[in-house]
Amino acid sequence: MAEPDAELAEQWALVNTPLGEVWSGRTRYAAAMYFHKRGDMSAETLEVYRICARLDAEDPLPIIRDRGVGKEWLSKMEERKLR
Repeated sequence: MAEPDAELAEQWALVNTPLGEVWSGRTRYAAAMYFHKRGDMSAETLEVYRICARLDAEDPLPIIRDRGVGKEWLSKMEERKLR
């Protein structure tokens, strides 16, 4: 069964919740778990989101880049920005 586009769009919005908002780190982590479960995100990338979950102002993307993990995820995030 195909996944509803609305669910996917909502999860993209959640994983891109603005930095610094209360509970935004946890929101991004929850959405990251969704993408990991779909196979769109590696366990190493998900771990960065987990570490950042309680740090609402921390951007996980530079950490992912610094660790050299999640290149596919970074490409997807960049691709979404360009839309």
